[in-house]
Amino acid sequence: MKNYHFTVVIHRDENGRFVAICPGLQGCYTEGETEAEARELIEDASKLHLEDRLERGEPIYEEVGVTQVQVAV
Repeated sequence: MKNYHFTVVIHRDENGRFVAICPGLQGCYTEGETEAEARELIEDASKLHLEDRLERGEPIYEEVGVTQVQVAV
């Protein structure tokens, strides 16, 4: 069993729900009523996503780095 590390972004949507997205796993996202719930659900979703990719023999790309940018508009 191999451990993978991915960045997760959590934000609140217009309805006040917490949306969790894993950018390194295309299409892997979920939402919850609390930040903790969203975090727990994205961990489950990520695990299922990885298991499916491995079962299909698809590559899993590991992140090289993460950065934040500041944009003024």
